[in-house]
Amino acid sequence: MIVAIFTGGTISMRHDAALGGAVPALTGQDILSATRGIEEVAAVEVDEFAALPGPHMTVERMWALRARILMHLDRDDVSGVVVTHGTDTLEESAYLLSRSSASAKPVVFTGAMRAASDLGWDGPANLTNAVRVAASDVARGQGVLVVMGDRVYSGFDVTKAHTHMQDAFESPGLGPLGIVDEGTVIFRRETPGTWTVVMPERLATPIDIVYTWLGADSRLLDASRADGLGVVVAALGRGNVPPAMCDGIERWLADDKPVVISSRALRGRVGHTYGYTGGGRRLFEMGAIFAGNRRPQQARIDLMLTLGAGLDRAALLEYFAEG
Repeated sequence: MIVAIFTGGTISMRHDAALGGAVPALTGQDILSATRGIEEVAAVEVDEFAALPGPHMTVERMWALRARILMHLDRDDVSGVVVTHGTDTLEESAYLLSRSSASAKPVVFTGAMRAASDLGWDGPANLTNAVRVAASDVARGQGVLVVMGDRVYSGFDVTKAHTHMQDAFESPGLGPLGIVDEGTVIFRRETPGTWTVVMPERLATPIDIVYTWLGADSRLLDASRADGLGVVVAALGRGNVPPAMCDGIERWLADDKPVVISSRALRGRVGHTYGYTGGGRRLFEMGAIFAGNRRPQQARIDLMLTLGAGLDRAALLEYFAEG
């Protein structure tokens, strides 16, 4: 049995003439009924979790979705779970579950880049492929997966890299784990290595991402510090910031609140390469934590998980060093 949890997203949308754009309109059962031949792949149970556009997903809803997924994974009659999700935030929910679930049963996220009223609605094909992967023995133990456009990605490294094309999803620098080729699930690489699973009772929030740009200063860092429990800096290149941001970072650290340095670049790790004011070496010596190859949105989720679990600075350093 595969449980399909429907949360909304473009896969559930139709064009609404009065509103001038696509809005959620289809239930999970509607989508399943439109997906011809899926019953030949696996028995599917529908869970109507929500009908949300991707940008309407919140930290609280994402955490509740995780609880729903884990509930189904605990069932003896369930061999895998498929989650339909708005593509704008799909990667964040998939990454959260990747970092906070230890089940060997496949969990497969999918969605659509075209609404049901559009020519070329890709929802049924993506749903069929997601169910096929979730039902496949070769997907066991591969962690959380994302299936879009016949490609199978790891929830650890996938991102939405295009705003609207049907091949919008990528794993930058790595490529997909595998493909679905005429009904056959083929894995070309495995989910790399092992990872620490963190399962707090709740997520720590709020945690913001502050982006860096030419000439950036500390105003946004200071505004976030009033309520924030921690902050992720989407730094330049290898993990560097303009000098005017350094005082703001120091104020966070003086308040004993973690500052995690990631990069706004799509590929590569942050590091301690540069020794000038604002360079990665100086930020590390100030006490900032480096996020490895995590993108800013991934680092934010990891910080929510680890602070929620009560990890201290030494444990945070060890955890983020894994990436």
